[in-house]
Amino acid sequence: MDAPNTPTPADRMPALYLGHGAPPLLDDPVWSGQLATLARELPRPKAILIVSAHWESAPLSLSGNGAPLVYDFGGFDPKYYRMTYQTPDSTALAQRVAAMMPDTEPVHQHVSRGLDHGAWVPLKIMYPEADIPVLQMSLPTHDPERLMRLGARLRPLREEGVLVVGSGFLTHGLPFLTEFRIDAAAPGWSREFDAWAAEAIARGDVDELAAYRDRAPGMPYAHPTVEHYTPLFVTLGAASAPEVPAEQIIDGFWMGLSKRSLQVA
Repeated sequence: MDAPNTPTPADRMPALYLGHGAPPLLDDPVWSGQLATLARELPRPKAILIVSAHWESAPLSLSGNGAPLVYDFGGFDPKYYRMTYQTPDSTALAQRVAAMMPDTEPVHQHVSRGLDHGAWVPLKIMYPEADIPVLQMSLPTHDPERLMRLGARLRPLREEGVLVVGSGFLTHGLPFLTEFRIDAAAPGWSREFDAWAAEAIARGDVDELAAYRDRAPGMPYAHPTVEHYTPLFVTLGAASAPEVPAEQIIDGFWMGLSKRSLQVA
């Protein structure tokens, strides 16, 4: 990514929170079609910065340019382990991100770690030509307030044509699923958490979303661990006005889990 000159309104990108699914998402015509349509409707990014649920690491870490993909899943068709997604040099974006962080937020360049499936699976659908630089950032904390501040620091990137993405899953109670079909009925805890989150998002109620442990129905079943939910706060922090309701761009369920995704201006 070349350093921008004076940004123009046409450069400005939204920020996204996406459900990313497991590798079989690549073969689901419904959800993959929704993601492909979303990408066509967005301005074309100059680069992509993505925070995935599958990389929890502090201090804040950045993926290595040209490093191999991470196949962080098991039990799927061997074809998924042969897939590649080689994108252009992201060194300039990595340097830009590191320079945006305060001294209290050290940044580690993880030269041997490439994109994990929370990054490359949705991006392989959205930008199949792999012709946009992609940088992955680790999730350094699960504290909503700290993640909102991190997203706010990243906000200027949007004016430079960078698409900022938090990648997770709005419900992720894998241990409590009893059916593993794409069209499986959503359990009550998944439907209840999804409805609660949808209402809070529609109101722009960030405080409610941040109090999910105490206020959200369906807990802790919806999130026995919270790494698939908390990337949401990076996205909300990157919003121009976090209290303005986000646009809910994808909804519904996949294997009983909420694939609700959103876009902030």
